Amino acid sequence: MADPPPAQPEPAPDNGTAVGGTLHVYVAFDWGDEIDLDHARRLVPAEIHALSRRRRTPTSIGYRPPPLRVVLPPVPLDLDGLGTVTAAAGVTLFDFAAVSMHLRVPLELPPERLRRLAGWLAEPSSLVAAARSALQPLHRQLLPALRDPLWQEDMSEEYFVFQLPPGPPLPPPGQLLSGLAVERSGWLASLVRLESGPLSTEEVTEALRLHLSYSPDDLFVCDWAAAVLLDRDCEETLQTIEFANLQLLEFRHIDNRLDDSLTGAARLLQPLRQSRLPFWRSYARPLRLLGELKVEANGLFERTGNVLKLVGDQYLARVYRLVATRFHLETWEHNIQRKLEVAEGAYQVVSDQAAGFRTEFLELVVVFLILLEVVLAIFHR
Repeated sequence: MADPPPAQPEPAPDNGTAVGGTLHVYVAFDWGDEIDLDHARRLVPAEIHALSRRRRTPTSIGYRPPPLRVVLPPVPLDLDGLGTVTAAAGVTLFDFAAVSMHLRVPLELPPERLRRLAGWLAEPSSLVAAARSALQPLHRQLLPALRDPLWQEDMSEEYFVFQLPPGPPLPPPGQLLSGLAVERSGWLASLVRLESGPLSTEEVTEALRLHLSYSPDDLFVCDWAAAVLLDRDCEETLQTIEFANLQLLEFRHIDNRLDDSLTGAARLLQPLRQSRLPFWRSYARPLRLLGELKVEANGLFERTGNVLKLVGDQYLARVYRLVATRFHLETWEHNIQRKLEVAEGAYQVVSDQAAGFRTEFLELVVVFLILLEVVLAIFHR
């Protein structure tokens, strides 16, 4: 009996066949040190935001403490290939004053136009500005509930998720990832890399290196700037991605604070060497501020690490680890801990030197008083 002919790979998505789905835009901001969520609920109509779950998700998994969810009016966006669209909008408020805006844009584009849209999203300044503008009224309403409010213009973190339903016109996930199907895998890699053109074989391999599936029909591929999610019932996966993006913003925020602290330490060391009377200087306040910053940083690690409890749902835990790997969250945390140690050491050196100068001055005063007493005793006789 003759061998059956080898199976022919399915063609890549036809450029004329539209791919439907949803573009999820996440933009995270930091509004200060802390939000009193109970007070916030009295100021704006908000509901406690529970983690969406599937039947397999244990009831013990969720946000701790649970954040608040506020539905916002639709936001108009100008997107390449789509024109002006209206995006459904909502914002999640966490107790450590981090907020995440979620915009949902329906898609119906041929694959090449979808790739062109991905390339256009690589410069997201207009989307960030639209998100900030849409959040301004809510920010003003919640100011009484914010402790030490501060909304920096240059502090935001954005992430894009192309959620596409599995099935035609897209081939199965295994073929999308196949290294032999260059057109399929190259198209997928362009989406997660936000590139409008084809990529090299090496770049495609790296872009698709981190991926996972729960069933043969779904697929999650993530990179630094974007992800592709082939799934329908995936709200809990989207929330896990959103939280990792928010955590990256908070790590950047505390890292910037520590950079300012190290700059302050360098400024302290210079006048200490130049001052003729360094013993009069007091460094208790900078040391106290550093201690407060260290407590804040450690508290931030604790809160952001414990807000989303994933133990028990292995798939969600894997999703989080995958995104955290792309965001280098572990490296961020190690760098912050190292900067805390360097800043604390610098300030401690300054404090010890000032204390040493004061001790020497007191010793000189004691010697002078002894000499004065001897001289007075001689002249008194």
